[in-house]
Amino acid sequence: MHPAERLPTLLSRLQRPSPNQKPPALSAILRCYTYLRPYWFLTLGSFASLLTITLTSMANPQLVRWIIDRGIGRNDMQLLTWSVVGLLVLTVLRGIMTYFMGRWSEVASQNVAADLRAELQKKLSILSFSFHDHSQAGDILSRAIQDVDRVRFLTGRASIRLLDGIVMMLATAVIVIFMNPKLALLAIAAMPILAYRAVAFGKQFRPLNAAIQKQIGVLTTRVEQSLRGSRVVKAFAQEQAEIGRFEVENERWFQLNARAARLQATGGSMLQLIANLSSVLILWAGGSMAIRGELTLGELVAFTTYLAQLLNPVRMLGMIIPAISMAGTAAERVFEILDTVPEVQEKEDAVEMPPFRGHVRFESVSFSYGKRREVLKHIDLEAKPDQIIALVGQTGSGKSTIINLIPRFYDPTEGRITIDGQDIREVTLHSLRSQIGIVLQETTLFAASIRENIAFGVQDATEEQIIAAAKAAQAHEFILRTQNGYDTEVGERGITLSGGQKQRIAIARAILTNPRLLVLDDATSSVDTETEEQIQLALALLMKGRTTFVIAHRLSTVMQADCILVLEKGAVAARGTHDELLRSSSLYAEIYRRQLKPRTEKPQ
Repeated sequence: MHPAERLPTLLSRLQRPSPNQKPPALSAILRCYTYLRPYWFLTLGSFASLLTITLTSMANPQLVRWIIDRGIGRNDMQLLTWSVVGLLVLTVLRGIMTYFMGRWSEVASQNVAADLRAELQKKLSILSFSFHDHSQAGDILSRAIQDVDRVRFLTGRASIRLLDGIVMMLATAVIVIFMNPKLALLAIAAMPILAYRAVAFGKQFRPLNAAIQKQIGVLTTRVEQSLRGSRVVKAFAQEQAEIGRFEVENERWFQLNARAARLQATGGSMLQLIANLSSVLILWAGGSMAIRGELTLGELVAFTTYLAQLLNPVRMLGMIIPAISMAGTAAERVFEILDTVPEVQEKEDAVEMPPFRGHVRFESVSFSYGKRREVLKHIDLEAKPDQIIALVGQTGSGKSTIINLIPRFYDPTEGRITIDGQDIREVTLHSLRSQIGIVLQETTLFAASIRENIAFGVQDATEEQIIAAAKAAQAHEFILRTQNGYDTEVGERGITLSGGQKQRIAIARAILTNPRLLVLDDATSSVDTETEEQIQLALALLMKGRTTFVIAHRLSTVMQADCILVLEKGAVAARGTHDELLRSSSLYAEIYRRQLKPRTEKPQ
């Protein structure tokens, strides 16, 4: 089905109320204004400028009336001159105040955006792995950039325009009632109709805007995935397929925006029509009164000027309400992240973890991702200082989950994990993780220099320490062969380096932290045999006197282990040394035959 054909169904689902539908975004909008508190002086200054502008706008028609009735009507040149000078002064004052109002409100709103993005970055950095497991990078980027920018517009220009319209409307209504109650009633009669149309438009536009915001996140995710997987796309000759998938989502976004444009055009033109009909009616009635002598020409001109000031704010609702609606939806999406409670949290009374000795225990530990099946089932294990614990098993047996529990990337659903007898849920995350050196299976490098990547965990590392860590990881020689040595930029995600080179830099990064506990998730899987042998020598020195958990698919790794845990479907199927397991465990023998056994046969 074409995206345009699916669009009505999508919108009907959005527009139909449901038991779980969220209330209007008023609370989210009000919450946005709390971010203006630190910048109250700028906000107060912009509001003071707004009131000054309103006062000058109220005085302007009266001066015009004075010029027509007293200056021109009585041929009083002196009065005419001074009145025009006064009009000019008011115009200049209004221009100056408009400048300061715009500047101060914009600076305050930009500060709100900066604070929100800082909060988002802080929140995203402390949210648990479970949040990132279910989140799309493109959607998060859309919230941090585009949605925050709409909140900025709300707390800046949108609010100023809205307040300007309200103050102008109320002040003008009072003045026209005092000037001529009959004409004022005619003018005010159109206001409820205009207000009703504006509110009805807002109700229609909000669900449509929510769909647009969501689709922007989908588009951003599609672009981010295409860029990240560009080599895979080209390797499998899927360029046209990726283009087609993007075009489907892009067309859906276009159709949503086209419908929004039609809705805005219809709503705006309807408001304009009602306002113009009201103006025509007032001009006819006022002109008739002027002909009968019930109203001077100056009063008629002043009244029609006030009428424009009365109707303009209502017309503005056609632009402001969609902007506020969009900002409300955007704010909800931003606060949804800020209000997310991390599954892994520090206790308020968490203590600093003292330096590790390295005694790690799993006591009947079970774990499941959300409501899905259990990944680990009643795991009991003990690793003493100086010991190496190797984890082997088929894919999905729970090896990576075990090592993710040690630094509290996740918390067990049952049981507990202790280090040196201390439950790791009772200590601060920083004091725990800072003593654990980790080399994950998926090597992540940052778009920075090799030096910065190695020193990522130790910001004050000296050049000598960085080089020593690189040498220990057998990375020093290839680093010197790069274009700028340790200053070479590795590109986004280390794209300019081979898999083995990235892994050696990751190992150097772990070595530099001088950890008391090592976690190696298949740390030598992407290197050739010769490089692996060199790394194993370095790791043998590194692991001495430290507790090490290692996942490996190579015999050279597990042969060093003091204890090998054989995992099957989240449970410990067998444990022991390599020789013991070969004799006692058929599962380990099968893993050895398929994954670990050296391939000594020469290719034919």
